[in-house]
Amino acid sequence: MNQLLLIDTNIILELMLQQEKSNECKKFLNSVATGDIEATITHFSVHAIEAILENPEDTRNFLHNIHSSIGLSVYDTDISDEIAIALLMKEVKLDFDDTLQLYVARKIGAVGIVSFDRDFDGVDIKRINPDEV
Repeated sequence: MNQLLLIDTNIILELMLQQEKSNECKKFLNSVATGDIEATITHFSVHAIEAILENPEDTRNFLHNIHSSIGLSVYDTDISDEIAIALLMKEVKLDFDDTLQLYVARKIGAVGIVSFDRDFDGVDIKRINPDEV
């Protein structure tokens, strides 16, 4: 797939926390790391993951992987974006973090949101499982 994707927080956490679907996340994220897949992650997700990881070495490894992934960019929202996100919440009926992901996916022209979160199933950008990419 040569089209831009947005990566939701839960994809990376699934791998980092060695959860049930970590292997499919690893395969997908490796394709992003090598540049075979072009994707974006929000800085909001990066901070959320940093806050959840308790081991400083895990946090360092995570940040190193983000920094060295050839096919990955990080999107920073500004206050104007976040005001727009807060306004969009009412329309899409999602919480702030999911609305932020949707907003950024729309803004960057993503064809899909790679996520396990079924809350994205009711929005205008397709939710994609990592093994479907």
